[in-house]
Amino acid sequence: MSNPTITLRTSGAQFSCSGDGPSLLDVLESNRVSIEYQCRSGYCGSCRLRLVKGRVAYRQTPLACIQQDEILPCCCMPQGDIELDI
Repeated sequence: MSNPTITLRTSGAQFSCSGDGPSLLDVLESNRVSIEYQCRSGYCGSCRLRLVKGRVAYRQTPLACIQQDEILPCCCMPQGDIELDI
């Protein structure tokens, strides 16, 4: 199985996610994508992003409230290719 591709809607940038990182936030940071964050654990919701396409899996259920089309990259990883509204 190939590594998921992450697409950033605004810039059109794409990069591969090896899936072995602790979180999607770590993957974004390693690709020099600046995301606001605080807790890195799903408590505060400050890293909230809109997921345009695809699915993510959470290591544990986040405590921060999110809408149906939102994700918390600090505590999830992609399940296949995804597109983010950033």
